[in-house]
Amino acid sequence: MSQAPSPADTNFSQAELDKFNELAHRWWDPEGPQKALHALNPARLGYIAERVPLAGAAVLDVGCGGGLLSEALAAAGARVTAIDLAPDLLKIAKLHRLESGVQVDYRASSVEALAAAQPGSFDAIACMEMLEHVPDPASVLAACATLLKPGGRLFVSTLNRTPAAFALAIVGAEYLARLLPRGTHRYRDFIRPSELAAWLRAAGLLLEDVSGLAYLPWRNAARLTARTDVNYLACARKPDAGHGE
Repeated sequence: MSQAPSPADTNFSQAELDKFNELAHRWWDPEGPQKALHALNPARLGYIAERVPLAGAAVLDVGCGGGLLSEALAAAGARVTAIDLAPDLLKIAKLHRLESGVQVDYRASSVEALAAAQPGSFDAIACMEMLEHVPDPASVLAACATLLKPGGRLFVSTLNRTPAAFALAIVGAEYLARLLPRGTHRYRDFIRPSELAAWLRAAGLLLEDVSGLAYLPWRNAARLTARTDVNYLACARKPDAGHGE
C-alpha cells in the first residue's frame, strides 16, 4: 500500500512558484517588480539584528527567493543557509552570489524536508513574505520550530487579513500604483496575528513580539510601526532545553 505524501512533498503551490519564477530575471533590479521588497529589506534585517547577534550565527532563510535577505544576513556576519522551491529564483540567487562574493548556501528544498534532515541546527530562522503563499502555513512553522536550536528565534513577516491590507497591498500596490505584479497576493491567504500566534503556540514556540512594517512609497523605504493592520513582523523563541516556560 502506497504511503500518503508528506508535507515535505506537497506544501507548495505550483502556480505560486511559477509566478515567482517569472519575476526571477529582475529580482535584483531595485526599480523592477520587487522594488518594494528592496525597500523592506533593511527594516527586516534590522528587526532580526536587534534580537539575534548575527556574527557567526547559523541562520536559515526559508523561501529565500533571489537572495535579497540571505545576502544581507551573510554580509552582517551570519552563516546563512537559504532554501526555496523555485528553481529560477535559486539560479538568480546563485548568479548574484558570484557577482557579490557574499557566501550563502543555497539549496532547493522544502522546510519540512530540511527539518527531517537537520533538526536543531539553527540559531535563527527568517521566513519572510512566504506564509501567505503556501497551502499549510502551520506546517512551515512547525518545521521551523524543529530546525531551531533551543533558545533560537524565528522571524516571520506576512500580511494581516484586514480591509486596510486589501486596500493597500492589493488594490493600491497591484492595481493603482503597480508596485507589484497583479495577482501577487490573494486576500483569503492573508494571516491575522491571532492565527499566527496560535500556530506558533502549537509548534511549541513563544511569541515575543509583533510589530507593524510600513512601506513608504514616496521614499521607497520602510520602517517599523505600532500599526499591524497591513504588513507585520513577528519574533518567536524556542524554549531553552529543560524549560517549558
